[in-house]
Amino acid sequence: MEEALVRAVLFGTPILLAALGALLSERSGVVNLGVEGMMALSALAAFAVAQEAGPLLGVVAGMGVGGFLGLSLGVFAVFLRTNQFVAGLAVAALGLGASGLLGKRYEGVPLAHPLPEEGLALVALALALLLHHLLLRTRFGLYLRSVGENPRAADLFGVNVDGVRYGALGLGGGLIGLAGAYLSLAYRPSWTDGMTSGLGWVAIALVILAAWQPLRAVFGAYLFGLLFFLQFRLQGSVPIPSEAFAAMPYLLVILVLALSGRARAPKALGVPFERGR
Repeated sequence: MEEALVRAVLFGTPILLAALGALLSERSGVVNLGVEGMMALSALAAFAVAQEAGPLLGVVAGMGVGGFLGLSLGVFAVFLRTNQFVAGLAVAALGLGASGLLGKRYEGVPLAHPLPEEGLALVALALALLLHHLLLRTRFGLYLRSVGENPRAADLFGVNVDGVRYGALGLGGGLIGLAGAYLSLAYRPSWTDGMTSGLGWVAIALVILAAWQPLRAVFGAYLFGLLFFLQFRLQGSVPIPSEAFAAMPYLLVILVLALSGRARAPKALGVPFERGR
């Protein structure tokens, strides 16, 4: 039992970090469907830099790439006001394709100095508590929630709507990059193409399951982590096909999306803002 809980937390950590990043951008009103690709490219950048300069600089590189991709999404979603869903999917495809192409030289190479999973898991939990405090107790959180709920009213009160959205996408991208760095530097200290295994999509569903609340995302991430752990642990020990266990986390994702109509999303989520119109 104790082992199951520990593995649930450790496997749920990258899902939690990615969900916090997506939550941050979506509370500002910008849909981020690029999480999967952002995690993949950040994981590769973190691993490549860690091999040359150490794991801590690898973490910085992963967060930097995630932040850059978040800001790149902002150029399309905020500046050009394109369809946010299409822009997010384009970022996801770009990240997955680029990481697969650029990462071939690192396939099968072990990381010399992995980071401890437990330390990063505690950092992720602390970040969830910090984000909860920022959203509800600070002026930054007030601006963020106002822009996500009613950007026109926020603009009338002098809030820089575009600036807040760029900031949320950059910071959120950094958290998503940290999720990718956790995968390649701690959880599986190596690089393999497709190592994110759909965790980015799970993180997007978790944001909905958590109703855009950071503390709820903590419990949801650990629940997904427990399901992934059971997927491996129960295979062969009970008379149920292994494919059924492999499908468990994704069936929960489908269930969450099916019930998402009841969730209370930010009112301006997915709606481009143009001053004066």
